Amino acid sequence: MSRILLTAVSLALASIAQWPLRAALTAFGILIGVAAVVVTVALGEGTEIAVRQKLESLGQNTLTVSPQQAPVSGVEREGYQPRLTEADGVAVGREPSVLRVAPLLVSRGDVSFGGFTMQAELIGTNREFPAIRNWPVTSGELWSERTENTGGRQCVVGVGIVRELFGDEDPIGRVLRIGQHPCRVLGVLGEKGPGPFGQDQDNLILMPVGAKRAKLQPTAPGRVDQLLVQARSATTVDSAKREATALLRQRHGLWEDAEDDFSIRSDNGFRETQDRVVGVLRLLLTSIAAISLLVGGIGIMNIMLVSVSERTRDIGVRMAIGATRWHILVQFLTESVLLSLLGGLLGAGLSVLAIAGLANALSLPMQPSLEALAVALGVSSAIGVFFGLVPSWRAASLDPIVALGRE
Repeated sequence: MSRILLTAVSLALASIAQWPLRAALTAFGILIGVAAVVVTVALGEGTEIAVRQKLESLGQNTLTVSPQQAPVSGVEREGYQPRLTEADGVAVGREPSVLRVAPLLVSRGDVSFGGFTMQAELIGTNREFPAIRNWPVTSGELWSERTENTGGRQCVVGVGIVRELFGDEDPIGRVLRIGQHPCRVLGVLGEKGPGPFGQDQDNLILMPVGAKRAKLQPTAPGRVDQLLVQARSATTVDSAKREATALLRQRHGLWEDAEDDFSIRSDNGFRETQDRVVGVLRLLLTSIAAISLLVGGIGIMNIMLVSVSERTRDIGVRMAIGATRWHILVQFLTESVLLSLLGGLLGAGLSVLAIAGLANALSLPMQPSLEALAVALGVSSAIGVFFGLVPSWRAASLDPIVALGRE
């Protein structure tokens, strides 16, 4: 058997060398298909990792509580304004499944220093916010608990603020102006980069919620825009949501049949949505790549059928000197597999280069998957066998006498 295979390989290589351009064009279809499969898998995995990293930058096991208008008997209550307060946050923070709670007052405004002005996101919150968002203060420090209670005008800034306003100057201890109000910089947050919606997370300023309410965003006493709640673990997110819902309904005096005047959004739901979107995208791209492989396989079958027609007399000569139908079948099947495998190997090499280029261009954590490379090469070989079987069987079924008489 090994002798038959060696003979078949040598004849197949000789045939490929005799028509190199045709062999290259035949292998090209498989090359594109294999490269498309491997790049698609890497792109899908890289996109999934990037999305997860962006979501993790918003914090883990978090719930966002927002006020919303609650209709009563299908009609909105006249003059009623939905509300959330710092006291609501303190009460929610005492629940067993809740680890931390941060109130949020959010707006945008002009920030200036040294003659330079820029727009930034202004967040009034408490000392728990950086911990919930997994956002350490890498330089300087966070404001003290005493400053938080007294509403002192102190803040920490994102690296985007530092780059735009301070340049190479150390911002710690400097006083910048937010609108018309001075605020001393105590610390600088670590760099986050773009968020999951493309927004620049580093162009922001954090300050005590009391200071922001007093100077920049007047509200009713204790009123906040949102509450950011962190559950103790991934397994307690749902129970934290139930506890927060029950408590807020009680605090807001909602009857049993009344709808909530707040909404609670879990980051898990958003993650599941993103996973579904990425999964559909990967399925679509993989299907397109699989079609490329199918087209490449059909190309191999067509070329092999032409090759059988051109070499009919050679087949008759081999049969006349003792070759069996099995020898002829193995010869052409080996040639088909070699063409397909050649395309697969070149496609694998091309995919590695393409992935490196895409990772750099798209700033995605992409890398070739060894599993995808192995599967792609295995599939390319299988395509060579499957699509080469018909031409090989046709060659092996030729009548030696008829084959020798063919010009």
